[in-house]
Amino acid sequence: MRLFQTLAAVAVAGALFGCSSEEETVALPKVGAKLEETSVSGLSAGAYMAGQFHIAHSDIVNGAGLIAGGPYGCGQSEFTKTMSGPGVSFINMSKAINGCMKNNLRLAGVPNVSRLAKTARDLSYNDAIAPLQNLKTHKIYLYSAQADTTVVNDIVSAARDFYEEIQIPSDHITFLYNQSGAHAFITDTAGSPCGASGTPYINACEYDQAGAVLKHIRGPLEPASAVNTERFLFIDQRPFTSGIENHSMAKSGAAYVPERCATGDACQVHVVFHGCGQSDTENFGKVVRTTGYAEWAEANNLVVLFPRATVSAANPAACWDWWGYTGPDYLTRKAPQIRTVRRMLNHLAADPN
Repeated sequence: MRLFQTLAAVAVAGALFGCSSEEETVALPKVGAKLEETSVSGLSAGAYMAGQFHIAHSDIVNGAGLIAGGPYGCGQSEFTKTMSGPGVSFINMSKAINGCMKNNLRLAGVPNVSRLAKTARDLSYNDAIAPLQNLKTHKIYLYSAQADTTVVNDIVSAARDFYEEIQIPSDHITFLYNQSGAHAFITDTAGSPCGASGTPYINACEYDQAGAVLKHIRGPLEPASAVNTERFLFIDQRPFTSGIENHSMAKSGAAYVPERCATGDACQVHVVFHGCGQSDTENFGKVVRTTGYAEWAEANNLVVLFPRATVSAANPAACWDWWGYTGPDYLTRKAPQIRTVRRMLNHLAADPN
């Protein structure tokens, strides 16, 4: 019950502090990005979405970083397969909170990584997601903080077990367990003191998590460099939600586009999914500007895309959908949010000429 109250409080805070107000937006540019070399990462609900997007589109995504996230499909209940409607979403949410965040359902076998792996195999067999065999060469970064009482260590451990169950080699998985920080993205110096809980869900723990994620997935990189603040773009997401219902996407998202990428150099894309409570104007701006991804992007011809969810009746904390509030296809390529982000990537990959 306390967590439901927290979600409601976050929704109220968003309404008071600008969740509905949008930055002045521009169109997402076409830069001819290499679509097949995309990578993803996220915090909490964003970690779950990073995992879902990776598995849905492993033909173009070659790795994922999950900070305080659990295994693919963990929030799905058996009712999802036989029923539809908002009642199923509520049942899934209860399972998600108790079994995929707090680990209170372990005696009932939740999460069951063997069953979740079977779900993924079935979806792959039915072409609802990309072939799982794509994943065998991919890299996974997992991080669980010692002071994280929102998504506990054992849930992140289950994510590691899931990836091994679907045949990702253990030496392709970096799992940092019981580490510094709380339920937050970890940085060198930006954010709240290390171990502090609550917004902006960014902890200064003398650790460059953005660099660690990117280097694990992509291999050696040029050292991070100073950003050009003019290359932070607040983008209009509405063209990418056209014809998609019940998407719970905000009017605006963001991107960091190095000038070299905008003027013809070959570039790749990394997608960052924010966590619950990070979608309001103030905290979303901190995710975009202070998590460290832009510094690595500037030095390595990397576009960073920051898509943005918003509040709705079924989603009071502007979380990404990892329990089915957008509909029964939320784990697949048909999912409203996954379709929207894929459209953004297709646009970035388009020929600018």
